[in-house]
Amino acid sequence: MKISTIATFVAATMAMAPVAYGAELRVGLAASTTSMDPQFYVNGPNSAMARNIFDGLVNQDDKQQVQPALAESWKVINDTTWEFKLRPNVKFHDGSDFTADDVIASIKRVALASQNSPSSFEAYVKDIVDVTAVDPMTVRITTKAPTPLLPNNLSRIAMMSAELEKTPTQDLNSGNGVIGTGPFKFVSWAPDDHVTLERFDGYWGEKAAWDKITFRVFKNSSARVAAILSGDVDLIESIPTADTRNLEKSDKLSVISVPGNRIMYLHMDQGRDVSPFAVGADGKNPLQKVEVRKAMSLAINREALVDRIMDGQGLPAGQLVPEGYFGHSPDLGVDPYDAPKAKQMLADAGYPDGFKLTFHATNDRYPNDSKIAQAIGQMFSRIGIKTEVATMPGSVYFTRASALEFSLIMGGAAVETGEASGVLGPLLETYGEKAGQGNRGRYSNPEFDKALIEARSTLDNDKREKLLQTAMDIAMKDDGVIPVFFLANTWATKKEFTYQGRSDGYTLPYYVKQAN
Repeated sequence: MKISTIATFVAATMAMAPVAYGAELRVGLAASTTSMDPQFYVNGPNSAMARNIFDGLVNQDDKQQVQPALAESWKVINDTTWEFKLRPNVKFHDGSDFTADDVIASIKRVALASQNSPSSFEAYVKDIVDVTAVDPMTVRITTKAPTPLLPNNLSRIAMMSAELEKTPTQDLNSGNGVIGTGPFKFVSWAPDDHVTLERFDGYWGEKAAWDKITFRVFKNSSARVAAILSGDVDLIESIPTADTRNLEKSDKLSVISVPGNRIMYLHMDQGRDVSPFAVGADGKNPLQKVEVRKAMSLAINREALVDRIMDGQGLPAGQLVPEGYFGHSPDLGVDPYDAPKAKQMLADAGYPDGFKLTFHATNDRYPNDSKIAQAIGQMFSRIGIKTEVATMPGSVYFTRASALEFSLIMGGAAVETGEASGVLGPLLETYGEKAGQGNRGRYSNPEFDKALIEARSTLDNDKREKLLQTAMDIAMKDDGVIPVFFLANTWATKKEFTYQGRSDGYTLPYYVKQAN
């Protein structure tokens, strides 16, 4: 087999002296951290907050590409064994040394932290069967089978002190043991109100510029915008689409917008001859025909959705991961808006007069989700598909969608691991006990499954990416799902500051810099 080695990476900026921008940075968040245990609950607000305090063996950069962190380098020893060389002279916030024992304990602790978790981190360590210390600065990890995504998965696992291996989540939530190796130290947390951090001068990288970080929670979007306009905070995340263009006109603020990792997509019922809310003249399910699904894709004016409903906060999509992500196919473009061709394709598929369809979507889960659904429904109606739109709260919708009560649904999926299998598998792999758990349309193609499964066990990066691209090409040709657009991630800062923005949407004050 080919031995893959990722060479030691040390950023030149780590040797630079910190610049004193100010004593405190005040940040307005859109959602509250729900736990200070970085291994308890996989959700965006928690993971973002954890990155300020904790590191992984590897971290993800602003485009979710894996970068060395507490591990300086790693290599494949054999098909099921990886070796990680740890960064020397790393300190925890309590002054203790980071060693191989902490890595072993951190990985073992995931099972404890997963108890009663709404969405646990166990999926990221399930392939690991053993973790051993070769020496204090070298760790070997053994997996059940070839696991090329091990570094990606480990980027999701916070490294904690070995002393915390048996510490339950409730202790961390009370403020005890929130000790990492990250650029900031924990000070205090009040759920739904604030989190306070202070700079860790012993950080292994370049020291943070800010003495203190105060995160304030503004779940109400108008209140968050008002806070940045009044100067009560220095930076906010998740700008409401209706306010983006007004904030861009301000001479005191800068707006940052980057394509996010969350794809908005449509899932069609492809598994049943008779579907509850998609009925042709013959009583059968038209969505089973690829020509119908392609016609529906051509009926969607993605540019209009992004420009008019999302106020420019999005990027039209022709596949499930953005450009620059591992597995993105260069051969796929965005389907153009072409209503006449869509009508003709419906007629050629045997539906010259269209068919009846009810389109179900959420009205409180994604930005403007109800408006997007209504607009898409109108676009379908224009090509002859008699479409009704029904929206409901996510708390009701997702349970019913998973029970296959609908025929056409809209969803959003984020690429947590930074590469294509993270969405291809859940959304499109043939449904089974351990596969395709998010495949609510029951799409199934053996050639797609073959390419995806082979990619998961291929350690050679070039070969694995080609297999993922092949899987993407197959699924998009089939319109197994219809990609609509990538949501944008947005921030507003005072003019004197800059923030690069991140595809994962994380707000990390360590990267807030002085504007030139």
